[in-house]
Amino acid sequence: MLNTLLGLKGKMSQTFMKGVRIPVTFIKVGPCVVTQIKKKEKDGYWAVQVGFGERKIKKITKPLKGHLRGAIGDKKAPLFLREIRLRDEPEFKKGEVINASDVFGKGDIVVVTGISKGKGFAGVVKRWGFAGGPKTHGQSDRLRAPGAIGQGTSPGRVHKGKKMAGRMGGNTVTLKNLFVIDVDKESGEVKLSGSVPGKTGGLLRIEKLGTKKLEELIKEETQRVVEAEVVSDGDSKKSNTGNVENSSEDSEKKV
Repeated sequence: MLNTLLGLKGKMSQTFMKGVRIPVTFIKVGPCVVTQIKKKEKDGYWAVQVGFGERKIKKITKPLKGHLRGAIGDKKAPLFLREIRLRDEPEFKKGEVINASDVFGKGDIVVVTGISKGKGFAGVVKRWGFAGGPKTHGQSDRLRAPGAIGQGTSPGRVHKGKKMAGRMGGNTVTLKNLFVIDVDKESGEVKLSGSVPGKTGGLLRIEKLGTKKLEELIKEETQRVVEAEVVSDGDSKKSNTGNVENSSEDSEKKV
């Protein structure tokens, strides 16, 4: 069974559960079209290749047109193509469209993978959190320096993986144990708890781990909010009765 779809990161908002504020990310998931089915007899494993997004057919290469033949027809070509591995034989056919509501539901636990924001060339203080050198005691231009980066004649080189200045961001990042707050069947918009990697409009891969594990938590009302509403209603009623009494006293004085 397919448990992964592609989506685009959208705006962020917030919601409340049991009096706790939870950030929410809107993700436009699907529709994804099945462009290829890999079989264990031929390819050695079960997998489904899905296409997401749209672009003009005239902008794709002829080999890609042949690959997509029978999957998109006269429609626009997909912008992204990704392969999703399966454990068993897929029940989908080439050209079939899969929507967000077909895979995800309220309360599902998911894993989100995306490309983090690129931040350009950065020093060791920003990139790795180095403390830098001392601010006083005669130091000159060593405040944000990395310090020693290796030994002397032996080994006579800098070891691989040494934390140094370089390009920051633009890495594949995976966040686990996020849960689905809501799914809009019409627009295909999925609301996830917390933040997700990447910029607004960036491609995301959403994989479902558990089905409706937190559905009851989402259904529960926020007790603090309910109590606050009751208190505010009581105060408003008291203020209204007070205004009525004051107005009656003023009218008696005038008479």
